[in-house]
Amino acid sequence: MNNRLKSGAALAVALGLSIATASAETARIFWKDLRPATQPAAESVGLPMVAARMPDRGETLSVNLRDKAIQLAGYALPLDRDGDLVYQFLLVPWTGACSHMPTPPPNQIVLVTPARPYRMSQAYQPVAVTGALEPGMEKSQLFILDGVSVIQSGYTVRKAEVVDVDLVPDTITLPANSPWSFLNKKNN
Repeated sequence: MNNRLKSGAALAVALGLSIATASAETARIFWKDLRPATQPAAESVGLPMVAARMPDRGETLSVNLRDKAIQLAGYALPLDRDGDLVYQFLLVPWTGACSHMPTPPPNQIVLVTPARPYRMSQAYQPVAVTGALEPGMEKSQLFILDGVSVIQSGYTVRKAEVVDVDLVPDTITLPANSPWSFLNKKNN
C-alpha cells in the first residue's frame, strides 16, 4: 500500500468512515485548504480569528476546489431546523464559532444543505460533509439567544451527505482561559 493510500485510509478511520463511503473522486480536505496559503491560521493569530484584521477580510476563496467533490469535517451550527431535524447549517472549524465568539472569516465557513434532513442532537455536533464545493459569498441569518446575527460564508455544499464523526482532525482547541473552553469537552 503506498503512502498516499495509507494516509487516506488513516483519515477515513479518524473520521469514523469507511473508505467505501466516499468515492475515489472525493478529495478529503482540511480547513487550511479553504484559505490562501499566506493567510495565517487561527491559532497563529490567536482566537478569535477576526476577518476585520485581515487585509482581504477573509474573502479570498480557493477557486481550485470549485465543483469538486470534497469531504470536510467540522462542527455543525444549525440555521434552519425543526426540532432535531436540520435542513441547513453552517460548518465551522471550531466549537463556539459564530454564536459564542466572533465569526471566523468567510473562507472558513461553509453553508451546508443536506441531501435529506440531518438529525442533530446538539449544536456544534462534529460531522463530515461530502458534496460539491461551490465558492461564493452567501449571507445567512443565525438566530441566537440575544437576537439575530448575519453570517457570511465563503462556500456552499448543497445536497450534502452528512455523517457524525468522533474527531475533527484539524480542529482548533480554545484556550483554557476562554469563557467558552467548556465547548472543548466531548459529551460522553
